[in-house]
Amino acid sequence: MASTSASASASRGLKVLPSGRPGRGRLYVNLPDGRAVAWYDRRANRISVLADERREEILTALRPYLTGTVAIGPPPVPTAEDLLRLSLPPDEDLAPNRPGEAQLGTLTYGTTGTRARHRLRQELTVRQRMGDVLDALAELEDWKVLHSLHSLHPIADHLLIGPPGVFCIRTVQGRRQRAVIGDLLLTVGRSDPTPDPREARRAAAYATRALSTPVTPVLAVVDATRLEVAPTLRDVRVITPSTTSTFLTNAPTTLKLPDVEALFTTARDRRTWH
Repeated sequence: MASTSASASASRGLKVLPSGRPGRGRLYVNLPDGRAVAWYDRRANRISVLADERREEILTALRPYLTGTVAIGPPPVPTAEDLLRLSLPPDEDLAPNRPGEAQLGTLTYGTTGTRARHRLRQELTVRQRMGDVLDALAELEDWKVLHSLHSLHPIADHLLIGPPGVFCIRTVQGRRQRAVIGDLLLTVGRSDPTPDPREARRAAAYATRALSTPVTPVLAVVDATRLEVAPTLRDVRVITPSTTSTFLTNAPTTLKLPDVEALFTTARDRRTWH
């Protein structure tokens, strides 16, 4: 009993901090000075211990977060992608970006008028809707997703990387109206046509050059009451939140898992997109 009490008391000096978006990624166990002594990989259900003499303290600190049978041991030998990721400066890492990061920033810190703020909230809503769908897909080990991909200028609302390839996704507000997508233009309701298909192609071509791998342009239409796609539109894929999982999981495999990891490591580095 005394031993358990001492261990719990000693573990109070350790802090458990998440890495990446909430509920995903790793949990790091740090000393008060910020040095990591362990991390918990929730996907692999494994604790990597850097300071074996603190094993009991580490387990006590992580116990509220553990589920099922957890493996414990020294860190695995880092891959080349691990080393690149570890050397990535935090300000250059795009992985923590939330869906609609730019809209969130403007709404929080900007000084736009009422109409502009309403438009930004609508844009934010559709990006978050699509982001939730993609995050759910990325909970599967084989998929990786980045949101609000931008460097000197916006590139993609979402970038999805998985066994079927790389997808550069541009979101479209359906506004509870009919959406008609042609080879060059998109029309929602009675509003003026917009060049979304061309913008999607341009973004995917830019991503293809940056990543040195084929990237498929995708339009994600959110909240349209009816969706019509021209039969001649073959190079740009069109999805909705409800069709995303079926479309992507049924696509043929073109990338191996190490390729997915390597592309994600490259894509999350803001400097890739300069």
